[in-house]
Formats: sequence, C-alpha cells, structure tokens
Amino acid sequence: MLKSGQIAAPLIMILTIGISLMGLFQSPRIIDMCLFRPYHFLRDKQYDTMILSGFVHADIGHLLFNMFTFYFFAFPMERFIGTIPFLFLYFFGLVISHACTWYKQRNNPGYASLGASGAISAVLFAFIVYFPTTKLMIIPIPVPIPAFLFAIGYVAYSYWASTQNTGRINHDAHLCGAISGLMFVAITDPGAFARLFV
Repeated sequence: MLKSGQIAAPLIMILTIGISLMGLFQSPRIIDMCLFRPYHFLRDKQYDTMILSGFVHADIGHLLFNMFTFYFFAFPMERFIGTIPFLFLYFFGLVISHACTWYKQRNNPGYASLGASGAISAVLFAFIVYFPTTKLMIIPIPVPIPAFLFAIGYVAYSYWASTQNTGRINHDAHLCGAISGLMFVAITDPGAFARLFV
C-alpha cells in the first residue's frame, strides 16, 4: 500500500547536491574532510566519514548520474515503504557498502572513496524486489530492460569490475549496496521475495 508524504528523499537530495557543489566549486576542503579512507577509518577514528562521504562527489558527472538514479527510485520507494523505513534502507546501504570497502582496502593507505552509490544501489535493488517488471532505461542501451534482468547484469558486472582494480569507480560499494538492499527487504518484508513468484 502506498504511503502518503515524503520528506527524507527530497532532503537527502538537496543536502547531497548542496554539499557536493560547495565542495566542487567553493571549498575543496569539504570533499577532503568527507572522504572515506579505509586505512585511517579505525586508526584515526574517522568514523563520521562513513556517512559524510555519501554527501560528496568527485565531479559534476558523478553527482548528476547518482542524483538522476536517486530521483527515479528513491522518491517512489519512500512513498511505498514510508519515511522511517526509507531512511533505514538508505543509511543501511551506505554503511554496509563502506564496510565492504573498508574490509577490502583497510591496509591500503592511498585509497579513498566518496559518493552515494552504495546507498543508491540499496534503494535501487529494494525497488527491483517490489517492482520487478518495471522497465529501466539504461544509458547507452536504447531499449527498456526488465528490472530483474538489470539486477542480474548489474551484480555480475559489479563483481567482475571489482576484481579488476582499475578506474575510480568503487564497484565494491555498488555490489555491497545492492546486497544490502536485498537484505533490507528480507529483514523487513520477507514475503516480498515470495510474491516475486506469484
């Protein structure tokens, strides 16, 4: 049943855009302070960066892609499950995705990551469980893809890409964020998976 009202998704989007733009164009120190550095996370007690890093982005393209995805999936998810569960889903995805990154990169002093991709992946995959037949348009593929097929391809690609150790994209965060979205549904609404096959 759809829940009326939504305040969390718009607020998260406004904060993310505002803080990211301030860091990119006004004070780069904001981004530096928010970076999630697995090597320093426990050693220097940089616990707040597990959350703060989700509100800054590397460049405009990174920000636009994440916010575009966020807009189309987070807003309907908050309406569907309610504000408090949505907040739990979003920040659960952010924390779990960073926990995976920490485990893999904890001994790498030069590694740092930022962005909301892990949290957004959690929202996206929770959405896919509830609305598996929704058609998704993925750039640059010119035809709509059923959500469940996208999920399979996304997980497979993220796993493969995470083993390549190339580029600046944190594919571990994508993969762990996706898993955390599925975990959230399994914990809060286990019947949703059964309904996939009805």
